[in-house]
Amino acid sequence: MPQPHRPTRRAPGSQPPPPRSARGGGPRPGRRDDRPRWGVRIAAVLSLVVLASGAVGHAVMTGLDTGIERVDPFKDMKNRPQAGYGVNFLLVGTDGREKITPEEKREYRLGGAPCHCTDTVMLVHLSADRERASVISLPRDSYAEVPAHQDLVTGKAHKAHPVKLNAAYAEGGPNLTVRTVENMTRVKIDHYLEVDFTSFMKTVDAMGGVEICTAKAMHDTYTGLDLLPGTHRLTGGQALQYVRSRHVDGASDLGRMQRQQRFIAALIKQATGGGVLLNPVKFKEVSSTLLGSVRADRGFGSEQMLALGQAMRGFTPSSSEFASVPVGDPSFQVKGIGSTVKWDEPKAAKLFEALRQDQPLAPARPGQAPHGPVPVPVDVPPKQIRVQVENGTRIDGLGGRVDAALRATGFDTTQAPATGASREVRRTVIVYDPRWDRSARTVSTALPGSELRAVAGQGRTVLVIAGADFKKVVPVRAEDPYQGEFGVVTGDQVVCGS
Repeated sequence: MPQPHRPTRRAPGSQPPPPRSARGGGPRPGRRDDRPRWGVRIAAVLSLVVLASGAVGHAVMTGLDTGIERVDPFKDMKNRPQAGYGVNFLLVGTDGREKITPEEKREYRLGGAPCHCTDTVMLVHLSADRERASVISLPRDSYAEVPAHQDLVTGKAHKAHPVKLNAAYAEGGPNLTVRTVENMTRVKIDHYLEVDFTSFMKTVDAMGGVEICTAKAMHDTYTGLDLLPGTHRLTGGQALQYVRSRHVDGASDLGRMQRQQRFIAALIKQATGGGVLLNPVKFKEVSSTLLGSVRADRGFGSEQMLALGQAMRGFTPSSSEFASVPVGDPSFQVKGIGSTVKWDEPKAAKLFEALRQDQPLAPARPGQAPHGPVPVPVDVPPKQIRVQVENGTRIDGLGGRVDAALRATGFDTTQAPATGASREVRRTVIVYDPRWDRSARTVSTALPGSELRAVAGQGRTVLVIAGADFKKVVPVRAEDPYQGEFGVVTGDQVVCGS
């Protein structure tokens, strides 16, 4: 819904927003291991959610500011890209697990030693009007060319040379990482945030857990994830399992990316709607837990946090959008480096140009009104499910209303509702063949409170016997939202429905 007018605030170094005409007319725009890079990725985004959204007073913020370890990622940088509109954060996740207990390592499959490297690099753009956040994942194995620099470990001077993106941090720390990303994207970085995933579990726990909904069972023996279909409030350890898992379906890294997007949106929903930001005591507890391991540039302090928080009080999951850099070759071979991820240069350039111009990345979703209930994600697309409706009550026209409502949300109904054998059905019943149980669960999601009844030989058509308890059909959608040219989804598309 439209947000009330409020004055915008500009972070130091950023330009004022362009005229509306300059913003509104543009486009809308190798091998993987099983280390917990997604936990780092989510921890990095969580840092931004907490730091940028909690306006609870200068006294609290100033106290928290002292706990941030400072770095100088912009030292001696020259020939930087021209500043665009809005504020750009570079979020870097490092593999740190020294403070995790042996018991937690065993329970959540966190064995192995930490490394001095980045598991995650992400760009987060906050629009000049503070109405939108765009989160772009930069694959850690992206083919990159680091500029000339001095190696942090050996002290040796290096000429410009090709690497995988995550090697920039190992060779030159935050400074070389920022320089490399700016060279690749031509997006000027305003602030740098670095988080290890050690604080991820404790921060989620301090928030009271995060709610995740899944349309199908998720089991991953590599991470220990074990979730049944439905809605779950995940603890910090379970959340780490959820964002790490890549063996729960055939989608591998794509599936893990979708879960990452869903979890980040859930974090935003929890932070903005769960009372964390409005309760100074709760906010300080969450922030103190997180800031014990965050590193940030010297220009990002309590004043900037407070200004951002005040400007973003109306932030919601629908304000966020998520994308990855378009990939041209996922196995681009480079001598001496191996398999790298080569970006699709024309598409990537278009993506980052939209970021510089402060334009939304998510396209308009065809056939859907801009407002209304958020569809609940389900396993099977409704259009693939044939449904026959029967009226199990003496309420005239109930069968027709149920048929029409199911058809409106996408189900392939017969459009010929019948009269049930019994007219005294109190609770709506879904009769289905066990071979089509996934389809039945999708129908059940659209009819909350209904009874599932398996009948062998029923066939692929699902029978819905409308009972006296029927109130409405909940909109549902398959877990493949329209993502447009850049594979973008918005936060309200991937959080649990109300």
